[in-house]
Amino acid sequence: MRRPIIVALCLTGTVALTACQKSPDAEVQRALKDVNVIDESNLSDIMLTVGDPDEAVSYFSRTAEQNPDRIDLKRGLGKSLVRAGRATEAVAVWRQVVAHPEAQNEDRVSLADALIRSNDWTGAEAELNKVPPTHETFERYRLEAMVADSKKDWKKADSFYEIAAGLTSKPAAVLNNWGFSKLSRGDAAGAEKLFVQALTYDSGRFTTKNNLVLARGAQRKYDLPVVTMTQAERAELLYTLALSAIKQGDVTVGKQLLREAVETHPQHFEAAARSLAALEA
Repeated sequence: MRRPIIVALCLTGTVALTACQKSPDAEVQRALKDVNVIDESNLSDIMLTVGDPDEAVSYFSRTAEQNPDRIDLKRGLGKSLVRAGRATEAVAVWRQVVAHPEAQNEDRVSLADALIRSNDWTGAEAELNKVPPTHETFERYRLEAMVADSKKDWKKADSFYEIAAGLTSKPAAVLNNWGFSKLSRGDAAGAEKLFVQALTYDSGRFTTKNNLVLARGAQRKYDLPVVTMTQAERAELLYTLALSAIKQGDVTVGKQLLREAVETHPQHFEAAARSLAALEA
């Protein structure tokens, strides 16, 4: 009479053992899934920062197509298209992102950025107007400043540039843009101060050095500013200063600066030599 009970107990034990054997498999699958997510996240980060822009577009296009509900992949595709210089395509992708149920305010800011890059300033302004005032980020105010600049609303532009510069630990680029804005409206002295300030955060940015020379040239300050520069950069800056002097009618000064540029450059400075030859002909 006890045999069936023993058999039943053995069967029960087999079922229990089977269940115990399945549990590690399930854990392994979960662990592998977690590892895959981590690997994919790392790959996405690499693609968005150091990866080739066109390769990143291919990666995110393919992966987003395989996972159409994943908004993070759409974001990656939009950012990659912007990096690849394909702003019009990026606009279409960012419009899909902002229509997604999980869209955030920063996604609309990214759409505005893509619209500016595709020269749709009206569209960018419309998108920024949809972002609530409580969304106070560097990127939002940087774009607000650029839009105000495009409309020649200098008071608003200055306000937004100032706010943006205060919201980042690396304000060199936005200070450079602000300086160029002031230079374009004739405030060379104000522009010079901003370019100098920008170089305190990034002393290697040649664009800012060149803009600083332009601002000084506009004030007829024909000596180079005291900033770190290579020999080739020094020659380029002398050339910029020479053109600025010539433009304002100070031709003799311009010729001298061109000669210095030609003599300073470590290689043959074709552009400066040609300009000098034309003036002396």
